[in-house]
Amino acid sequence: MSAVHVVLLLLAAPIVALHRRPRLALRYARGVALGLACLVVLAPFFWLVAAVFKDKSVFNEFVFFPPPAEWSRKTMNFDNFVQLFQGGKRGSNGTISSETISFWQYVLNSAVYATVGTVLQLFFASLGGYALAKYEFRGKSALMVFMLGSMTIPSVLLLPPIYKMVVDLGMVDSLFGLIVPGMVTAYGIFLFRQACMSIPNEMIDAGRVDGCSDWTIYYRLVMPLVRPMSAAFCLMSFLGHWNAFFAPNVFLHSPENLTLPVVLNKYISDYSQDYGIFLAGTAVAMLPPALLFFALQREFISGLTSGAVKG
Repeated sequence: MSAVHVVLLLLAAPIVALHRRPRLALRYARGVALGLACLVVLAPFFWLVAAVFKDKSVFNEFVFFPPPAEWSRKTMNFDNFVQLFQGGKRGSNGTISSETISFWQYVLNSAVYATVGTVLQLFFASLGGYALAKYEFRGKSALMVFMLGSMTIPSVLLLPPIYKMVVDLGMVDSLFGLIVPGMVTAYGIFLFRQACMSIPNEMIDAGRVDGCSDWTIYYRLVMPLVRPMSAAFCLMSFLGHWNAFFAPNVFLHSPENLTLPVVLNKYISDYSQDYGIFLAGTAVAMLPPALLFFALQREFISGLTSGAVKG
């Protein structure tokens, strides 16, 4: 009998013992099921953490961490991170080639692209959503139909004309040329329009009576009231920019301008003999989105559930 069978029997034994108390048995079974589901979800992350610290010599010897009795400099170390950030790439033949571009440069490129792109999208989407929600102008309905209809077009179909436009403007192979075409999204405008619709018109009128300009009303009254939606949109936009692969792979040509997803895809072949280095880069790339999510998770959940209950 394997260890897995023993564990399953130990988990099932209390259910049999509590057969005369069905509610308690059901509660226990639900807790066990949720615990097992959490283990299944977290197992890949635990494996990743173990893989980035294992030495190359024992990488395939243990599924997760080695037994504590075998922990030493030869089994657990920081060599993967040292190799990742020192700029040397190990090829398939085992030789180390010189690499003048630091891994931090790729991290900085992704950080600039994701941060600036998110801020610009937040600014323009909130302005557009506020205008569509609280202003009346000619062609508003037609603009809404066009905007919602544009969301049905796959983004891949728009890539060739956007690339041609970026080339004509001389912005190809730069982060600026990658950021500008995505400054405004119809999805973001629609989200902020729905959020601004819940703001009472009387509050905006009171601001105008007090002498507030339209910009002051937008910045001082509207944006604080839609903060949960802003946090949710910032998180989704940041993740979209940080994990973007197709557009950066097409628009960026120089190695020093590449972002993390493109570089990590190249590292799969560059570090085919030292897979722990590639996994170390993956772990580093996962940290900023994870930290942002934990910082905004309360606002994110509140933003997603806003408007779900009427009344």
